[in-house]
Amino acid sequence: MSKVKYYYDSENLAYRKIKTRKRKKFGVAILFLLASALFGFLSFVVLLNTPYFETPKDRLQAREIENLRLNYAILNKKINQINSVIEAIEDRDNNLYRVYFNQSAIPDEERKAGFSGVNRYAKLEGYDNSQLVITTTKRIDVLSRELAIQSKSLDAILKLAEAKNAFLSAIPAIQPVRNENLKQMASGFGYRTDPFTKVRKMHEGMDFTAKKGSPIYATGDGVVAKADNTASGYGNHIVIRHGFGYETLYAHLSKYKARAGQRVKRGDIIGYVGSTGRSEGPHLHYEVHKDGKVVNPLNFYYGNISAVEYVAIAKLANQENQSLD
Repeated sequence: MSKVKYYYDSENLAYRKIKTRKRKKFGVAILFLLASALFGFLSFVVLLNTPYFETPKDRLQAREIENLRLNYAILNKKINQINSVIEAIEDRDNNLYRVYFNQSAIPDEERKAGFSGVNRYAKLEGYDNSQLVITTTKRIDVLSRELAIQSKSLDAILKLAEAKNAFLSAIPAIQPVRNENLKQMASGFGYRTDPFTKVRKMHEGMDFTAKKGSPIYATGDGVVAKADNTASGYGNHIVIRHGFGYETLYAHLSKYKARAGQRVKRGDIIGYVGSTGRSEGPHLHYEVHKDGKVVNPLNFYYGNISAVEYVAIAKLANQENQSLD
């Protein structure tokens, strides 16, 4: 029961009851309810931001964050494994491939350089796990750069290897007549007695005696530059341009099996032994030219003969006898 309040009426010299209006009572009640609601809301907000009160959404987010951290940890382990593999490839690249092709090594500073200038990771800052995300992203960026540099390096090595392979294939590295078809190696490179004038003069090739019609082989990859009998003394002859400064000549052929402009490979049959032109009997006169100068063909027979066979041929080639052309 509410208390009855009075006030003193000085004019009438008496105490009178204070009558509370219903409207005022209603306003006070509304104000109390609003104050209670505001207090309750503030209390709820405070509780939400304390570690002692978690909503289902908070628990879900916490699990997602923990899962994110776990995934980043697994990702970093995988990056470590990839780094180990790349480092092994880089080591072989610097110390094997590039050494073999006489190329300078790529320094680590270039391979593992980061990205200077504008902050590439500003959009990742300001979060609870920013450092974890930024560190991992930087590692991935450096890894991507290493892979790009290594890819370019291997592309360059591949081009060098292809050029090296083309160079090795172009060198005239086999005998133009096989040993089983040879009667003998009649005359070598150097000063020999001319069979027609009996004068000692420079013999710029090697003479291989063989039965007429024995096959003649291209000694290296190249393109047939000539296949005719226009050069004096050579009779039917073929000239192959191998590239890299190499050129070979095959003379006194009985017939051709290659034509001018044709691309041939080492070991292809290009013609047959004969005795056309200035010749004393069926044989092949074979010359090797390097950068426009004639060189001793004996120095190039490493592709299809053994060491014992080479010694035997060298012994015959170095005898100062009479040439056949």
